[in-house]
Amino acid sequence: MSVANHLKLRAGLLSGLILLVILGLWYAATATSGATASAAGLTPAQIEYAQMMGQDPSAIKADGFPTLGQMGQTAWSHLSRPFYDNGPNDKGVGIQLAHSLGRVALGFGLACLVAVPLGFVIGMSPLLHRALDPFIQVLKPISPLAWMPLALYTIKDSTLSGIFVIFICSIWPMLVNTAFGVAAVKKEWLNVAATLEVSPLRKALQVILPAAAPTILTGMRISMGIAWLVIVAAEMLVGSTGIGYFVWNEWNNLSLSNVIFAVLVIGVVGMLLDLAFGRLQKAVTYVD
Repeated sequence: MSVANHLKLRAGLLSGLILLVILGLWYAATATSGATASAAGLTPAQIEYAQMMGQDPSAIKADGFPTLGQMGQTAWSHLSRPFYDNGPNDKGVGIQLAHSLGRVALGFGLACLVAVPLGFVIGMSPLLHRALDPFIQVLKPISPLAWMPLALYTIKDSTLSGIFVIFICSIWPMLVNTAFGVAAVKKEWLNVAATLEVSPLRKALQVILPAAAPTILTGMRISMGIAWLVIVAAEMLVGSTGIGYFVWNEWNNLSLSNVIFAVLVIGVVGMLLDLAFGRLQKAVTYVD
């Protein structure tokens, strides 16, 4: 067995052990409460929400923290029927994920169309880099939720506003990394292209792009993580569908087991997206 495979095996065993410890602590923490839901009191916000919905707060009992058995039942109920549709507030987790992933794909795709070409231009022009860098540094750290009121006011559509927020927040890592990758291309390679009188378009596609591709993919990988994080927060505020709205709706329904299940789904989908971009990044990385 090679050193790399041996390390992967040991890492996998350690990860499995950590998971067992977490599940054991979860089981121990919830075993004393029994398999039934706790009759915990409602918070003032929950009481107010119940009254707004025309419900009697005294007749509502919030779920206690779910046991492993309850979480298993919740996961099975969602995964066995992921695409059911019983109305606006009752859709399967598959439909909710599809809405969220669609918004993320559109916003992220638009960001790619703007960030990569603009990053190429900035990376190849020190003058533009110096001129645009202050604006990038000011806009880059702005919270995604800070853009939402402006988007809702100007666009006046919740879905398009969510897509715009994904676009504006995921564009900066791609733009910065693309500009950095293009500017860092070895001068020797550019000099050879100039000696051979390669056209600018061919030089960009066959010399600069392959050299900068790993750095560009790194920016895309970071941007996708931001986009997936942003869409969950945006859907909590304005969404009528999507996994973020699902989390908020289940919290309003006082179902902690559904909330935890959705949180785990968000984490797993985010991990799979990151792994996909990691594979792409590895595929375009040149190793001596």
